[in-house]
Amino acid sequence: MNAPLQGITVVSLEQAISAPLCTRHLADLGARVIKVENPAGGDSTRHYDTVVRGMAAHFVWLNHGKESAALDLSDTGDREVFARLLAKADVFVSNLAPGALGRLGFAPDELLERHPRLIVVDISGYGTGGPLDHKRAYDLLIQSEGGSCSITGTPGAPAKPGIPVADIGTALYSYSAVLAALYDRERTGRGAVIPVAMLDVVAEMMGFAVNTVLHGGEEPVPVGMGSPMVAPYGAYPTADGQTAVLGTTSDREWRRLAELLGRPELAEDERYARNANRVARRAEVDAIVGAWCAERDLAEIQDRADAAGIGNARLNSVRDLAEHPQLAQRKRWQEVGTPAGPVPALLPPGLARGWEVPGGRVPALGQDTDAIRAEVAGS
Repeated sequence: MNAPLQGITVVSLEQAISAPLCTRHLADLGARVIKVENPAGGDSTRHYDTVVRGMAAHFVWLNHGKESAALDLSDTGDREVFARLLAKADVFVSNLAPGALGRLGFAPDELLERHPRLIVVDISGYGTGGPLDHKRAYDLLIQSEGGSCSITGTPGAPAKPGIPVADIGTALYSYSAVLAALYDRERTGRGAVIPVAMLDVVAEMMGFAVNTVLHGGEEPVPVGMGSPMVAPYGAYPTADGQTAVLGTTSDREWRRLAELLGRPELAEDERYARNANRVARRAEVDAIVGAWCAERDLAEIQDRADAAGIGNARLNSVRDLAEHPQLAQRKRWQEVGTPAGPVPALLPPGLARGWEVPGGRVPALGQDTDAIRAEVAGS
């Protein structure tokens, strides 16, 4: 099999989303991922619901392609098994509660001293140091602390995005850092400790909003289906009961949109000619675009917008996404095994031509424990 991380072993002490998504993507590229779980229930996401043939939607999404070893790290014997696993690992990823690794005797810096080629990813909510480093962190908490919810929703009604962006962003930064560390180890022979704080991730994602406050002095105002930075840019009901999403991201596009609307004079109107003016008069601009969309079916709007070079989309439901022809025709689906039989799963983004995805199965809790104990018994 042509998979770029074939031969790399990843050990994880993980739960929820951030670390499991990071390691699942490593498994997607061919790494062997050994997920170490507490025998008393395992990963908390195993028990969120039972919608996937008795299994939880989150767990099936995040954990195919992995092995599961149920080890009680309060037990001396199981800690020894875990230590032997780390001794043969290339990468160790963890997102336990603050200080938990140190209390178990596996503090990241000490691990690197014992195993100089090991790459250790230590995911936390707030990093080490500072007044909040002791606090537990979940996606909603970090998005709230990081200001993300304040620019989502509408004025006076902040909202958490439906996608857990703090968790997913942390997973992707961790994943990319592992790939960079593996490359660096090829050159230097040395591993690394990579601390990744969820608050740092959200702060990075908030960069444009932070710059607005630092240099402009005003807080960005949430605008629901849109962006506080540009206008027009939003969702508009159509004559056939659907919703068109379209707008502009530059003054050049605004001139094209004005032509599309049959109102070319708007492009030269001092009130709307520049993006800053349009943002200040967002309600007026939205009313103009909304009135045009309300008189036309979605298909006509999209055809005419495509012809004019204006970005556009349909406001879809989750079911619409699951049945999306763009995914189906591009063969973006695969089957993965589970204890309840095969289920569909999306292929990972970002695959080079010729790379193969191992697939693998979603493991039952502790499914591979005996085999892993036997594997490390003589090491």
